[in-house]
Order: sequence, then C-alpha cells, then structure tokens
Amino acid sequence: MISRRIILYCLVCLFVMGCSNDDEDNQDLEKPSIDMSGSNAFPQNCIVLYRGESFPFRAIFADNQELGNYNIEIHNNFDHHSHSTDDVECDLEPKKIPVKAFVYNQDFSIPSGRKTFEANNEISIPIDIDTGDYHFMVRLTDKAGWQQLKAVSIKIKDRT
Repeated sequence: MISRRIILYCLVCLFVMGCSNDDEDNQDLEKPSIDMSGSNAFPQNCIVLYRGESFPFRAIFADNQELGNYNIEIHNNFDHHSHSTDDVECDLEPKKIPVKAFVYNQDFSIPSGRKTFEANNEISIPIDIDTGDYHFMVRLTDKAGWQQLKAVSIKIKDRT
C-alpha cells in the first residue's frame, strides 16, 4: 500500500514538473527603445526653437514584443533641474521665475501589434509664452508596461 502511494506521488510530481506555463516563456522583460539619433530625428539636444512656430517630433520606437503608447511632455527648465538622458550639456540662461511658461503634455497611441513605429507629430509653440530653457521628454511604454524615457534640452526664443 505504501509503495503504491509513493509511486502515485512520484507520478504526480513528474506530471507537475513536466507542465510548462507558456505565459512565463513569452513574458516581456525588456524595455522598449527610443531612437532619436537618426538624420530625420527631431528635436536634438540643445536645439533652438521659436515662439509662434511649429516643429516636428520624429523618432523611431522599437520593442522586442509589442509597443503600447507614448507621451510627449514639454516644460520649462528655468530653475536648471535635470532629466538628462544625454551626455551633452547645453548652455543655460540665468535662472528665472516663469510668468507664462509653455506646458505641453500629450499621449499618443501606437497601432496594436507593432514592434516598431515611426513617430511623426507636429507641435505648435504658442507665440505668447516665456522664452528660455525647456525640457522635451518622450516616454515610451510597451504593452507589458515597461517604460523608456528620452529627455533633451531645448531653447525657445523669439525669431529676430
């Protein structure tokens, strides 16, 4: 009787160990990537943009399994804080208190099933905002929830 229980127990253990979970085998453990280094990529670190004009955002996104969505945020850097993901240091204007700083925060979806996506968005800069130092940030999230951040410094000026 005991040997039958031992054999049955061993068979159950072998069966359980032999079962695999396909979800674990396909689990996404990698962050997506943001490529803003190509000749078409825009904006680049330390670029000067102008009030009252538009500019393109162009980047290539990639993920090992599936992309999710992305967010573009622009905010002032009048206090010289840092989000830098780039080694290049830009010249900063003196610190100042914002009066009417430009704030942009927009989410964008990526079509389902895509492993790569070429982002191309037009962004307008209001004419009546404070000039000075700003941060341009891109947050890319894949379907599994992993996120990648790319931040560059930009300067907004009057065209004169």
